[in-house]
Amino acid sequence: MSDHEQRRLAAIMFTDMVGYSALSQRDDKLALELLEEHRRLLREIFPRFNGVEIKTIGDAFLVEFGSALEAAQCAIEIQRVFSKRNLDVAAGRRVELKIGIHIGDVVHREGDVYGDGVNIASRIEPLAGAGGICISMDVERQIRNALEARFEKFSSAELKNIKLPMELFRIVLPWQAGGARLESSRGIQTPKKSSLPIFVGAAILGIALILGWWFVQRQGRAAATAGPTNESPTHIANAPGQNSVAVLPFINMSDDKGSEYFSDGISEELLTVLQKIPGLHVAARTSAFSFKGKNATAQEIGQKLGVAHLVDGSVRKSGDNVRIAARLTRADTGEQLWSENYTRGLKDVFAVQTELAQTIVEKLRGQLGGGAAADPAVQAQVQAAEKGGTKNVQSHEQYLRGRFYGNRNTEKGAGDAQAAYEKAVQLDPQFALAWAGLAYTHVWICGYSTGFGRTGFDEHLARAREASARALALEPNLPEALLTRALIQLNFDYDWKGANETSKAALVLAPANAQLLILAGNVALAKGDVDATTALYRKAVELDPVNAESRSFLAFHLAATGSLADARAEYARVLELSPTAPWAHAGLGLALIRAGKFEEALTATQDESADWARQLVVAIAQWGQKQNAESDAALAKLIETSADTAAYQIAQVYSYRNEKDKAFEWLGRAHRQRDGGLPGLRYDPFLVNLHADPRWNKFLHTVGLADEQLN
Repeated sequence: MSDHEQRRLAAIMFTDMVGYSALSQRDDKLALELLEEHRRLLREIFPRFNGVEIKTIGDAFLVEFGSALEAAQCAIEIQRVFSKRNLDVAAGRRVELKIGIHIGDVVHREGDVYGDGVNIASRIEPLAGAGGICISMDVERQIRNALEARFEKFSSAELKNIKLPMELFRIVLPWQAGGARLESSRGIQTPKKSSLPIFVGAAILGIALILGWWFVQRQGRAAATAGPTNESPTHIANAPGQNSVAVLPFINMSDDKGSEYFSDGISEELLTVLQKIPGLHVAARTSAFSFKGKNATAQEIGQKLGVAHLVDGSVRKSGDNVRIAARLTRADTGEQLWSENYTRGLKDVFAVQTELAQTIVEKLRGQLGGGAAADPAVQAQVQAAEKGGTKNVQSHEQYLRGRFYGNRNTEKGAGDAQAAYEKAVQLDPQFALAWAGLAYTHVWICGYSTGFGRTGFDEHLARAREASARALALEPNLPEALLTRALIQLNFDYDWKGANETSKAALVLAPANAQLLILAGNVALAKGDVDATTALYRKAVELDPVNAESRSFLAFHLAATGSLADARAEYARVLELSPTAPWAHAGLGLALIRAGKFEEALTATQDESADWARQLVVAIAQWGQKQNAESDAALAKLIETSADTAAYQIAQVYSYRNEKDKAFEWLGRAHRQRDGGLPGLRYDPFLVNLHADPRWNKFLHTVGLADEQLN
């Protein structure tokens, strides 16, 4: 290290104004005025907590503190000051900040600061949300006993350009009751858009959210140009019926904190079984697990999930023994209706799970009037719902690990999940659910991994087909395996009829599975049944109301079918649940383009986290504004950065610009790349300029979407 460098441990804070770039484009004078006010207020606060301003970067501050506690106290004071300020000003003059804090090794060099401490703080700051504070686990450890505040844990995640996954926390601010929260179910790193498509996730297999975002990115924009719907998204869920329930994640009480996979798995398996019981309304996994680690009341959870009952509990695993405690409560009052403790050997955990499911079904049906269901009938239904399992303890543990790793929604998580599932089927080759999990993981890798070329893709797809076939050979009516078969049929084989039949069969077997509903909606969209698509998306949101993925499907569908006001309201919910999710801003941008509001589209897309999606909207909107040179530049950038992963989007731009030869060239490339935008091809409003061209029907026939083929 040179004489001009100093290395030390420091707490680093990054702050950023929300929406400043968009405001600058709308009203440069107002933006500068608010920027200066924001700087003045912050510079009055930093010294009170011994904060040293290192530099400003546009509307952002980089500040160094001697301790994590001082940095956290400063952040809370900043948000308190701006929250109070915003109460007294018009909406257009509000200033909201996002703050990220990390403590780590930094290097001072020539008046600037470098190192992982700086890099990580800058990466977590965007995840804080408007008015929020996001901190790393290292900060939380140092302040948890010194700061009178509550912390909400964010799931393990991978940050861009940061090698190791990190645990993150949100500081819950007392004036933010019910306010914006960090995403609870998906990784932080903006997923790279793959040329090898997946369009929907599966709660059963735990990789739901990333795949759902992928579909919204690649396929959701292809909704039909049907008339507007009059239904408001504010009336999606009905009052909860007495046969409705949410299974919350069981608490891991084991001394080994690495056993969390086991406690999560027990509750997730119970949820999955209940989803398959006819007549029960079961909240989807993503929504139910969004309350993990939070101090929400039963009433709050019941209202947000639209259920009348809650199941929660704990799991303590010690050696070859396991203790499971479970209870059933009323959501509206918190009254406990039933509870039980089970202490068994691991080999008996399967019997405990069966007894749990049977008891809960009986109790729920007893609430409906007419007494509890007859034991034999319930036993038969639970037994049918549990098919595909194993009695091999070691194989079962590997299966639970596979689901747990898959829920991380990262390439590393998928790799770990694949390894665990492979061990599971080696230990028990008759374990159909493990084969289905392995198949789905290979499909996920095909759609999202960027670490291999065409040869690797073909290998994973072949292994997905093989594992899915093994699962269905063991259990022909296994919904998890049928889901994977439908994904392959729709996205890789363009077998619309087969995908339709398979998805319908899976839904009959698991009618309360929100991800299967989305899958069925996507198939209906490919076939041109817009009304069915709308109904299926709404049902998915009813079952999974706290899942930003489900709401994104509905939001874009509303926009694409003409209900712009309703779509905007739904997008507000999406952004509250997942402010940095890809496509949330760009989806609204394309909807605004359809309405001819090009400038609004550009503004709406400024905060889009996915570069390719932003470039798509910019290229189309600027062409609509007759800014041809700017549109050319945006399109060139899209091609330069995403030619191998966004062929369908490039075709959309060329079609909108009425450059038909180029549009068909890129559609052909999308077909060769197995692009997931193609299922909605016929109903994409940005391809209408191609419909009168003789090549259009020929291409539809190539991908199996001609009228005679669909009929």
